[in-house]
Amino acid sequence: MKRRVGTIVRGIRTPIIKQGDNLADIVVSSVLEAAKEENFLLGNRDVIAITESVVGMADGDYVTVDDIANDIKKKFPDGEIGVVFPILSRNRFALCLKGMARGTKKIFMLLSYPADEVGNHLFTEDDLDKHHINPWSDIISEEKYDQLFGQNTHIFTGINYVDLYRSIIEAENCQVTFIFANNPRVILDYTKNIIVSSIHSRQRIKRILKGNNANNVYGLDDILNKPTKKHAYNCDYGLLGSNKATEEKLKLFPTNGNKLVHTVQKKIHEITGKKVEVMVYGDGAFKDPVGGIWELADPVVSPAYTSGLEGVPNEIKLKYMADNKYANLTGEQLQQAIKKEIITKESNLKGQMETQGTTPRRLTDLIGSLCDLTSGSGDKGTPVVLVQGYFDNYADETS
Repeated sequence: MKRRVGTIVRGIRTPIIKQGDNLADIVVSSVLEAAKEENFLLGNRDVIAITESVVGMADGDYVTVDDIANDIKKKFPDGEIGVVFPILSRNRFALCLKGMARGTKKIFMLLSYPADEVGNHLFTEDDLDKHHINPWSDIISEEKYDQLFGQNTHIFTGINYVDLYRSIIEAENCQVTFIFANNPRVILDYTKNIIVSSIHSRQRIKRILKGNNANNVYGLDDILNKPTKKHAYNCDYGLLGSNKATEEKLKLFPTNGNKLVHTVQKKIHEITGKKVEVMVYGDGAFKDPVGGIWELADPVVSPAYTSGLEGVPNEIKLKYMADNKYANLTGEQLQQAIKKEIITKESNLKGQMETQGTTPRRLTDLIGSLCDLTSGSGDKGTPVVLVQGYFDNYADETS
């Protein structure tokens, strides 16, 4: 049968997953039951993707606010900390902050402006121009911020995050001073005990602060990252990638993903004879055109995946070939010429004109973003996503 369809993406519904569930069995049975009901077959190199939230839930990767507070007390016995460049999020950072406040007496919070690292805005770029603010050099005091922007709320959530973070800290009988600047060295004018709370820039900022005589410098990835029998931990990411579970409990970024993806891959092969690829995915890596928010609040899109998902696409831009090398061809001749180009393409096209306009990002980032958009974060009930035909191309004639 001649191929008429390319990539197909299906959200797979599963039972509601709770701590202690055998997630591998649930994933496998849910995919196979969906295939039977919808009358499709699994193929080699199909991708089964599992959202990180249910991985952590099944494994019981939970910590409490008190767990955070206790680690803060150990790392910062002086009773004061500088919190540098946290993102603005009730789900991602508010409970982390609650634990920090419970574990110390004074917080100096340095917020970047006009937006945080992932694009959540305190105010707009137009406001910079309106008030003649230079974001590269100007330091805005708490009083000046309240005067100019104190009534601003987030475009999507409607939350005033300065007010929210202030209320969280003060509710823990902790004092707080806000500073607004984009140079991390500014925090050293207030304290030399620092938690770098950004995600993707954390290593650079730690290096800068350590190089400028800070006393204690930790990142969110250094909090609750040591093995213990008292509570969950994540050796690689600490609190990075954590999500709010209750008012006193967080779910950490999953730690057991590698075992899970290989178990699912093995079970599918034993039952169907097909070698699928399996990955755990969190936030996708894409930017909202209205709010300017870059979705990736996790440290990585995929913390675990099977080996077939390593690398980047190696694709030819069909439009470029049709408009240039084969501009004089049409119809069947053009189709056959393009197919031949695909079949005979080099194994690494990086830097060649034939690839311009393609998306040479990592496969896990591309597929993880696709899966995040498919499953959503609400009530769809599809924490598993099946991607078929992702590795096919225009030259593949049959299904």
